[in-house]
Amino acid sequence: MTELFDLSKIVAAIAAELNVSVEQVHSAVQLLEDGNTLPFIARYRKEATRGLDELQLRKIQDALAKAHELADRRKTILKTIEESGQLTPALKQQILDCDDKQRLEDIYLPFKPKRKTRASAAREKGLQPLADLLLAQRRLNEPVGQLLQRFVSADKGVTNADEALAGACDIVAEVWSEKPDLRQWMHERAARGRMTSTVKRGKKEAGGSFETYFDHNERIDRMPSHRFLAMKRGESEGVLRLAIELDEDYVLPRLQSRLIQNTNFEFADALQNTVVDCYKRLLQPAAESAMLQQLKAKADEEAIAVFASNVRELLLAAPAGPHVTIGIDPGFRTGCKVAVVDRTGRFLENATIFPTPPRSDTAGAASTLLSLIQKYDATMIAIGNGTASRETDAFVAGVLKDNDLQITKVVVSEAGASVYSASELAAKEFPDLDLTVRGAISIAHRLQDPLAELVKIDPKAVGVGQYQHDVNQNQLQRSLDREVESCVSSVGVDVNMASAPLLSYVPGIGPAVAKNIVKRRDESGAFRSRSELLKVPKLGAKAFEQCAGFLRIRDGKEPLDNSAVHPESYPVVADMARKLNVTASDLVGNATLVSQLQADQSLKDTLGQFTVKDLLTELARPGRDPRAEFKAVSFAEGVEEISDLAIGMKLEGVVTNVTHFGAFVDIGVHQDGLIHISQLADHFVKDPAQEVSVGDIVHVTVMEIDAPRKRISLSRKRDA
Repeated sequence: MTELFDLSKIVAAIAAELNVSVEQVHSAVQLLEDGNTLPFIARYRKEATRGLDELQLRKIQDALAKAHELADRRKTILKTIEESGQLTPALKQQILDCDDKQRLEDIYLPFKPKRKTRASAAREKGLQPLADLLLAQRRLNEPVGQLLQRFVSADKGVTNADEALAGACDIVAEVWSEKPDLRQWMHERAARGRMTSTVKRGKKEAGGSFETYFDHNERIDRMPSHRFLAMKRGESEGVLRLAIELDEDYVLPRLQSRLIQNTNFEFADALQNTVVDCYKRLLQPAAESAMLQQLKAKADEEAIAVFASNVRELLLAAPAGPHVTIGIDPGFRTGCKVAVVDRTGRFLENATIFPTPPRSDTAGAASTLLSLIQKYDATMIAIGNGTASRETDAFVAGVLKDNDLQITKVVVSEAGASVYSASELAAKEFPDLDLTVRGAISIAHRLQDPLAELVKIDPKAVGVGQYQHDVNQNQLQRSLDREVESCVSSVGVDVNMASAPLLSYVPGIGPAVAKNIVKRRDESGAFRSRSELLKVPKLGAKAFEQCAGFLRIRDGKEPLDNSAVHPESYPVVADMARKLNVTASDLVGNATLVSQLQADQSLKDTLGQFTVKDLLTELARPGRDPRAEFKAVSFAEGVEEISDLAIGMKLEGVVTNVTHFGAFVDIGVHQDGLIHISQLADHFVKDPAQEVSVGDIVHVTVMEIDAPRKRISLSRKRDA
C-alpha cells in the first residue's frame, strides 16, 4: 500500500497549493490520521501546525481524503488488470504515477471489463487480425479483395467482404477511442466547447419556469455554476435536453491527422470514415459525459460552499440572550399559536389567538397576549415570518403601542420549524404538546439562541440554500455537518443546559455520547466539573481530550471550566498565577493581571507563542461569545404585501440567502426580493458574500415589481 499512497509526495503537493511549509502540513496530516478533530487541532494544536487555521486544515483534510480515494482506486485497478494477466511493469508504473482521477480511468479503460460492444462482436467473428492490419497501416502484400475474402465466414456470421471490413473498423474505432492521450485531448476540447439547452417537444407549457433555457447556448468556460445547476434541474424534470457542442471543423481534421499516418494505405478511405465514426459514436459522447460530470462536480462544490457559508452565518446569528420570550407562529384560519418560554428556554404556557381574518377577534387576542406578557414579565416577542406574519406583526405592534410597553418585537425565520415540530426529537422534548405549539416554542428559542435551536434541524431545511436537492447529498451533508461542528466549537456549549443534538456537534462526542451525557445529567444532576465527564459511558480519554475545551460549566468547582482553556493547560495557568503570586482563580477574567504576563518571554520560549497568546486572550475574557450584538430589523409600516410596494420605495430588510448572483432580502411582504450582484454596491462586486451575509440588516430601494411572477428587484446603490 506504501507505493499506492506516497504520503511525502501528497504532503509536498498540499503545502505548495496552500503556500505553507511541508512541516506544517505533515504535522496536520499526522494529527488528522491520529483521529483528532479539525476544531481541536485548529484551537489546541497550533504549536504543532504553527498556526494553521481551520480553513487551511479543511483543505488538508479534503486533499488527504482524495489521496486515499485515489489510492484505493489504483489498488482496485491494478488488481483487476493483474488478474486478467495483462499487467506489465511499465503499465503498473504508469498507474502508480497517475495523480489525476480522469486520466487514471482513461488508462484503465482498455482493460476494463465491458458489456458487449460492436467491437467485441467483431472479435468474436475472428476479425481481430484484420483490425491489426488496419491499425498497422502498412502497405499490403496481396490484393485487397483477396485479403478481405480470407475473413469471410458464414459460420461466424461474416457473409461478405464489406461486413468483414466494417467489423474490423469497429474494432479499430474502439481501440482508438481508448487511447488515454487521445481521450485527454478530447477532454480539453470539450472544456472549450459550448453548452446547449433546448426544450423537449411538448414541454413548453409545463416547463415555463425554465423558459430562459428553452434555446440556450453559451461557452462552457464562461458558464457560472448556478446556471448549469438550473439547466440540470430542467433536465432532471424532463423539460430540457442538454448537450455539449464541439467545433467539429476543428476537431475532425486533427483527429484524422493524428490517427491516419499513411495516406497511401489501401484502406485509408475506410479509416477516414472510421475516424468520423470513432468521434461521433465513441469519443464525443465520452468527452461530453466526462465534461458534464466535471461541470456537475464543480457546480456542486461551489453551491455547497455557498450553502455552507450561509448556514454558518445563520447559525452564528446574534442571540437575543436569556430573556423571557413569547414565540408566535402566525396563521389565519387556525389562528396564531403562542408559547412562552423562560430565560433558559423552558416552556411555560401556550395559547391560541385569532387577531386576523376570518375570525378577527382582535380584542380577545390582545387581552390574551397582554395577560401573558404581564404574567411572565416577557421582554421579547418572536414572530414567525410565514403565513399571516405581517398581519400578526402589525397586531402585536398595536398591542404594545396601546399599552405603552417597551418590548422588543422581532420577526424571525421559521424555515425548518415544521420539520422540527414533527420530528422525534420534538416529540421527546414536548410529548404533551401539539405540533403547532412546538413550532411556536422553536420560534421563541430561535430568537434567544439561534445556534442552540437550529442544530435540532437538518441543515438542508433551514432555508438558506439554492439547488441543495440537486447537488451531491453525501458531500453536502459532510460539508454542513463540518460547518455546524465549527460553529458549535467557536461558541462553546454549556454542558448543563445543552440538548443532545447540540452536544452531538461538539468535537469528539457524537449522537450516542451526547445522549449519555444528557442521561447522566438527568439522573445525577448538573456536572460540577469537566473531569466528571469521564464518568459518562463511552466518553473515554480521547473523546474527553477532543471535547473538553469546547464545553462550559458555569458556577462549577473550577473557574477555568467556564472558559476555552483546555484542562491540559490548567497546570500552565497555575504556573502563570504563581509568577504573579496569585491563584489561578484570580487570573480568570482579570485583564489587568493577565496583561502583566504579556511581556514574559520565558513563557513563550517554554510553551510557544501560539499557546501563550491564546491562553492570555482567554484568561482576560473567559468564555467570550464570538457572535455579534443582537439587532432587530424594522419593517416599514403599511408595507405587508407585494401590492403595497412602489418603485423607488426605500425599505429596511434582512438578508435571508446569499448566492453567486446576488442576495435575497426579506422586506416583510411574504416574498423575498433579489439584490442582483450588479446592484449590491456602487463598486464592482465579484462575490456577493464579500458584501453581505445571511442575517445582515440592509437598506434597499425597490427597482422592479413583477407581482404575477412574485419577483421583486432591489438595489443597495446610493443613486438607485
